[in-house]
Amino acid sequence: MITEVRRLLDEKKYRELRDLLCEEEPADIAQIFDQFPKDEVPLMFRVLHKDFASDVFVEMDSDLQQALIEGFTDQELSDIMNDLFLDDTVDVIEEMPASVVRRILKFADPERRRQINKLLNYPEDSAGTIMTTEFVRLKAHFTVADAFKTIRRQGVDKETIYTCYVTDDHRVLLGVVTVKQLLLAEEDTVLQDIMIEDPIFCHTDDDRKDVSLAMSKYDFLAMPIVDSEQRLVGIVTVDDALDVIQEEDTEDIEMMAAITPSDKPYLKMGVFETWKSRIPWLLILMISATFTSKILTHFEGSLATLPVLTAFVPLLMGTGGNAGSQASVSVIRALSLGDVQMRDFGKVLLKETIVAVLCGLSLGIVNFGKMYVFNDVNRTEYGLQVSIAVSLVVSIAIAITVIIAKISGGMLPILVKRIGLDPAVMASPLITTIVDVLSLLVYLGIAQNILRMFGINI
Repeated sequence: MITEVRRLLDEKKYRELRDLLCEEEPADIAQIFDQFPKDEVPLMFRVLHKDFASDVFVEMDSDLQQALIEGFTDQELSDIMNDLFLDDTVDVIEEMPASVVRRILKFADPERRRQINKLLNYPEDSAGTIMTTEFVRLKAHFTVADAFKTIRRQGVDKETIYTCYVTDDHRVLLGVVTVKQLLLAEEDTVLQDIMIEDPIFCHTDDDRKDVSLAMSKYDFLAMPIVDSEQRLVGIVTVDDALDVIQEEDTEDIEMMAAITPSDKPYLKMGVFETWKSRIPWLLILMISATFTSKILTHFEGSLATLPVLTAFVPLLMGTGGNAGSQASVSVIRALSLGDVQMRDFGKVLLKETIVAVLCGLSLGIVNFGKMYVFNDVNRTEYGLQVSIAVSLVVSIAIAITVIIAKISGGMLPILVKRIGLDPAVMASPLITTIVDVLSLLVYLGIAQNILRMFGINI
């Protein structure tokens, strides 16, 4: 496809190029444009049909949108921006520098400019920032015939007509009616008799992720959004909800990998930007790992007395880190999906404690058998008594470390969310660092006490 577009562009066969592009979906065309130099995109964009061009424009990344806007004439900019749905216009504006924003708003009529400014003033990451005010509003006393007339009159400029909202004269949400209900009802049926009363809704200040998850839970194509006085002010459509879920999941994955989240796709980020997103966490984790070296230094004399103990430090820290990561990732994901709430703290604690004990005992027993059977501690060099003692120390330390790691990994994300932070910060890298410190303290503390019982002083 790209090769064919390249050929038609080079041969200046613009009519054929338009016909070829218009056979594709807007999102696919946006991806094709992304493969060409920015100075060639305006020409390809201009061959598209006007109505189709605005759909393609919405699918482009912000850098390409900015390049197009800067190359548009005033009339082209006015045509494109007035053809976008309001929420799409706001999305574009949020990604643009101030100079471009001023030019966009210059060509918006006063009412549209007022609505744009209103949406931009909602708190960041709230439902108000992703909702659209373009929806079909009906009255409870309308008949089905009246409803269809209203839909035909207003639907052209609305983002969706499949779900319509019934309000009173003060725009208070009374109910919801679908086009399917209207099609299956008689023309003289009053909407009040068929509408879904007391519909599920969200507020403008609700977190956009919570709204998106609610839509997924109830299988909504659109979620009504009301203000503090229960007046219907907008709707969030399923396409925007999917974008939010994708963005939030990407952000969680990046934070769980100790990377500062970015809105840009991987290939759009320069080397310097990628470095900046990774180096802060690496520095923090490196500095925090200093505690590990401090502990080893403190117990240096004990380890020198029985050097074999040092050989099992990686095993212990690795097992503890893996155990903690399992618990933290599971709980973070549950928090993200809304499966776990703050009120479930006790249930999570009980479950993770039981699982931790079972896992700890299993790993401890298996490890003791492995060390004894496969002679991980050389009996010829250290003797049978020392071999059994060290095997017991390592196995008990593994069991206790796993228990601590799993309970910490399960509880810390909930506690972090309780104080208003993103629980993803307590994911694998940070949990591993915490567990490393705890595992060393447990290991060396157990070693001193148990070996003393066997008459071995370290």
